[in-house]
Amino acid sequence: MEKILNRRSFLRIAGISMGAAALYQFAPRLAVSPAIADSMREPNGEAPTPFRFAQLSDAHVGFKGPPDPLGTKAFEHAVELLNATSHPPELVLFTGDLTHDADDRDEHARRMRKFKEIAVRLKTSKLYFVPGEHDAGLDGGQLYREFFGESSYSFDYRGVHFVALDNVSRAKPEVGADRREWLRGDLARFSPATPIVVFTHRPLFDLKPEWEWFTSDGPEVMKVLAPFENVTVLYGHIHRRDVHKDGNANHYAARSMIFSFPDPQTAPAKKPMPFDNGDPFRNLGLRMIDEGAGGALSVDDVELNVREFAGRSGIQQIIKAGVLA
Repeated sequence: MEKILNRRSFLRIAGISMGAAALYQFAPRLAVSPAIADSMREPNGEAPTPFRFAQLSDAHVGFKGPPDPLGTKAFEHAVELLNATSHPPELVLFTGDLTHDADDRDEHARRMRKFKEIAVRLKTSKLYFVPGEHDAGLDGGQLYREFFGESSYSFDYRGVHFVALDNVSRAKPEVGADRREWLRGDLARFSPATPIVVFTHRPLFDLKPEWEWFTSDGPEVMKVLAPFENVTVLYGHIHRRDVHKDGNANHYAARSMIFSFPDPQTAPAKKPMPFDNGDPFRNLGLRMIDEGAGGALSVDDVELNVREFAGRSGIQQIIKAGVLA
C-alpha cells in the first residue's frame, strides 16, 4: 500500500495507473458550509462535481530498438484497457513525448499522425495534449502545433480549471517568463478554493537535476500556483511513477508507454531498464484505489504481466469487485 488519503481531500485518485496511464477521479468535498461551497464555484457559476479522467505519457511513437522492441504495443494496450473499464474517463490528458523526435520533418510528421491514429481510439469525449522535448525541442514546437494546436492553454471542466503548460519548446527545460505571465493572468479570475490541475511534461520541482528531471523556472511557476488550496500537477518525462507533495500541490508522474528508468535514489546512472523477453511489460502496472473503512482510500500499485496482454480481460482478472465503482 502506498498511502492513505483522507476522503475530505478534493482530489480523489481512483481507478488505474497502468505504467501506461493513470485514471483519476475528482470528488467534491464533504460537509462544507454553503459559504465555502459558493467560494468553490467557477466564475461561470459551475461548482465541482465528480468525474474521472486519465493521464497517459511518453508513448514515443517512432522509437525503435533497445531497450524496447515493442514499438506502440503498450500504448495500444493502454487504450484497450481504458476502453474496457466500466466507467471510461471523461477526459484523457497526454503529458508529452507523444512521439520520438526525428531529424527528418516528414518522418516526424508521420509519427505524429500515427500517434493520433491510436489516440483517437479512446472512448472519451475529450483529448488534451501537451508537448515533450521529443515533440517540440528541435523546431520550437512548430510541427507539434500544426498537429495538436497551442502548446499552452487552459479550459474549465465541471468546476475544475485545467492548465496545459509547455516547459519544453524553448529548447531547454523551462516555462519562460512570457508563459509564467500568461499563467498568472489566466488564474487571476479564480478564487483560492478553485481546484487547479496543471499538466506538463517535465517535473516542476528538482527531482533529479543531473538527469534533467527538473524545470529551471519550476519554483517561479509554483509561486504563481501557491495561493490556490487544491493544486494537482501531472507530468511525465521520468518514465516511472512518482508522487511528491509540495505545500498545497500534489505532483504525480505517469509511467512511460515505451520503457522505464530506474529509481534515481538508488541507480548510479540514468540508464533505461533492460527489456525482459520473459516479461515484456515489466514495470507497467495498475494503480488501484480502494475505499476502506471510515472513508479512507488505499492506493496500491499492481504490476501488469504478459497474461493481461494475451487476449484475456486484464481489468477483470485483477480488479477487485467495487474498486472502480
